[in-house]
Amino acid sequence: MKQFLRAFCYTLAFLLCSLKGITAEDWPAFRGPLGNGIAQETQVPLKWSATENILWKVRLPAPGNSSPIVSNGRVFLTCAENEGRKRSLYCFDRKDGKQLWVRTVNYEKVMPTHKTNNYCGSTPVANGKRVVAWHSSAGLYCYDFDGNEIWHRDLGEFDHMWGYGVSPVLHEGKIILHCGPGKRVFMTAIELESGKTIWETDEPVENDGQRNNSRKYMGSWSTPVIARVNDRPLAICSMSLRVNAYDPDTGKIVWSCSGLRGQKGDLAYTSPVLADQICVAMGGFNGPAIGFRMQGTGDITESARLWRKEPNPQRISTGVFTGGHIFMANAGPNIVQCINPATGDIVWQERSGGAACWGSMVLANGHLYVTDQQGTTHVFQPNPERFEQAAQNKLGERSNSTPAFSDGQIFLRTFQHLYCIGN
Repeated sequence: MKQFLRAFCYTLAFLLCSLKGITAEDWPAFRGPLGNGIAQETQVPLKWSATENILWKVRLPAPGNSSPIVSNGRVFLTCAENEGRKRSLYCFDRKDGKQLWVRTVNYEKVMPTHKTNNYCGSTPVANGKRVVAWHSSAGLYCYDFDGNEIWHRDLGEFDHMWGYGVSPVLHEGKIILHCGPGKRVFMTAIELESGKTIWETDEPVENDGQRNNSRKYMGSWSTPVIARVNDRPLAICSMSLRVNAYDPDTGKIVWSCSGLRGQKGDLAYTSPVLADQICVAMGGFNGPAIGFRMQGTGDITESARLWRKEPNPQRISTGVFTGGHIFMANAGPNIVQCINPATGDIVWQERSGGAACWGSMVLANGHLYVTDQQGTTHVFQPNPERFEQAAQNKLGERSNSTPAFSDGQIFLRTFQHLYCIGN
């Protein structure tokens, strides 16, 4: 009997461990599994420092603004060196940070970019078997998890004085990619297994795509969000002048809402935030914010737009919708805001006590996390009544990235290291 009980306990323990391995949530794309900045994690740390709750860290060869992803026991991250002549995808073992492989694309032409935007602004995407990295003008690359190249594509040259930063997303075996900014801007779907183009839909630009006809700045660095709206899947993306919803199977624009042209230019840095049936989009460089109902077809600006407000703080970090409100962290000044998506009204705003934020916000364990440019991660409650801070976690290294949350751990990129944080 004792032997039977011992064997039963071993078997039960094995099954529980196996189940944990199966159900542990990966963080396979920019802003998580659904691209909305929401994690299902309930056991992630609230507090850490450079010496507390650090499970491992690895030195990175160069600073960058892209974020880590986690898929099937691997952590992936892009890095660039030598003025963008070397653009690499790194693969690490999530258990101990050991580098498993690196694949480098050589691109001899030095493309323009802003001094704050290194040549690895795009976060990779993975599905547990394949990982895809977009190196902008240097091409789109797909690898298996052993680092073998499956295919690569040249999608054209993307020339913009501020560089690139859009990340690919996956939907039902297709890579959905917003290609730009530059003279040609388009949305495309590419077959994951073969690398073949399924569709391309061009987006009109003015002048050279860097400045509009009024010689004001122009460009979008917005990563699409895949969502089911009114019982149909849509790829929703903020372009320079408007928000478009694409049919992911055909590339047809189902609807669009205008209003992102601003007094200083036509710019979009953030991804759209979907608040139930309302979409909220933020313009860049103090530009306008708009909110509209996701209904109808064609140009829905007149019929569906609820509000438009300008000017606004500089917004690069994408916010999170939870509890009927949108929570934002701004790039200038260092202000956290709670916004009513139905009206655009600011419910409250407070200084975070840290630096400006470029990394996007994440909801996990009932708290909101956002990392500022000094490498401090601010943790606060999603309280619509007031700013309620839970922790300020300082690493003392600059960061423009969004943390990844997976299986009780947080993976955070600074300009110097990749960190794994856990209790």
